[in-house]
Amino acid sequence: MTTQPWADAATQAIVRRSEERFRAHWMDILSATDRFFARLMLGQWVFAIWLALTFSPYAWDGKVRTVHAHVWAAVLLGGAINAFPVVLAFRRAGWAVTRHVIAGAQMLWSALLIHLSGGRIETHFHVFGSLGILAFYRDWTVLVTATVVIAADHLVRGLFWPESVYGIINPEWWRFLEHAFWVLFSVVFLAMSCLRAIREMRLMAERGAQIEALSEGEWRRSSVIERERVSA
Repeated sequence: MTTQPWADAATQAIVRRSEERFRAHWMDILSATDRFFARLMLGQWVFAIWLALTFSPYAWDGKVRTVHAHVWAAVLLGGAINAFPVVLAFRRAGWAVTRHVIAGAQMLWSALLIHLSGGRIETHFHVFGSLGILAFYRDWTVLVTATVVIAADHLVRGLFWPESVYGIINPEWWRFLEHAFWVLFSVVFLAMSCLRAIREMRLMAERGAQIEALSEGEWRRSSVIERERVSA
């Protein structure tokens, strides 16, 4: 049994419309998330400067409140971390490169905040919070970028300046692997949630395209009936 050409054309039109709806919806999500991260990074910059002014002197020196070098780190490094992703977020929102740059920069913010707090274990939770927010993109690949950046940071600083990561001078050499394991643990399930969200978005787009096609078909049939009634 062969299908009618008009049926194939209608099916292809629904598929195209479904893909267009999906892409438009996802682009809205990506662009909104880019702009959200731009504002978040500016807020983190202000917070880092405040942290360097109020907490870092005690975290590192413990006795005397001074204008610590960390103030300059917060101002200059924070500004450097923000510069590229914030510009991209407003000028190239929705671009794939933009969200990967943001993912890397957000992990660098985690690294800087951990450093400013003297390696406090509580500040490491910023990593996991950031991964959860990055999942807003519904793109599991940005989680891979973030994981690579934070794992590399813990490895390098753990070898050359462990106190800035773990708060102690001589941690076990494998400690970065422990941290990386828990990051991977979170990323696996966040990636699964991203893939599930994309499937749901495609299903919604397909249903929306089918409803639009049915509505157009009903409108055309009613138009034909109306013209026939008028001509009669």
